[in-house]
Amino acid sequence: MHTNRILDWGERLFLVALAATFLQAILPRVFEHPYVILLAISECLPVVLILIRKPGTMTRDPLAWLFAFLGTAAPLLVRPAPGGFAMIPEPVVAAMMMSGVAVNILAKVALWRSFGLAPANRGVRSGGLYRLVRHPMYLGYFISQLAFLLANFTVGNIVKYALTWSMQLLRIREEEKFLSADPAYRELQGRVRYRVLPGLY
Repeated sequence: MHTNRILDWGERLFLVALAATFLQAILPRVFEHPYVILLAISECLPVVLILIRKPGTMTRDPLAWLFAFLGTAAPLLVRPAPGGFAMIPEPVVAAMMMSGVAVNILAKVALWRSFGLAPANRGVRSGGLYRLVRHPMYLGYFISQLAFLLANFTVGNIVKYALTWSMQLLRIREEEKFLSADPAYRELQGRVRYRVLPGLY
């Protein structure tokens, strides 16, 4: 129990510090590129939910923690780039971001106080978007992050998102491994075939 509490508070402090740095860098660009406020909402909502979440059984696997921290930290390091190449027009960026944020919010509302970074069992969710895929939150992340990358196409952002998406895939694998110990989650796996992308993965 003591170890769980240390991990819990360490996770919270790390995320708050990282989110503050991210917002300090990105919010001054809101007037130039209003869509960045959507990215800020998408990336910082998890921090709010982690601050209010309920306790649960958490993994102590160091690799699972590493994947979770890198998958969460890397997208908070991207920056709007004045010298970047915009591959799509801003209205398309805004539409993609709104779609991604909407998916993200719906997934997180279903989890609410059960949300966390590292794999933990705070109750299995099976309603809403979780009827379509087992990890809809990652789909929302991918849509909004891809939109930002296409609007700020720099080597730095490409590297950070490549790391992000690699870690998210490993994170999903660790979550599935941890949660499959619960019969309720195994039942969900049997009923909902795909993890993130219907028909693909």
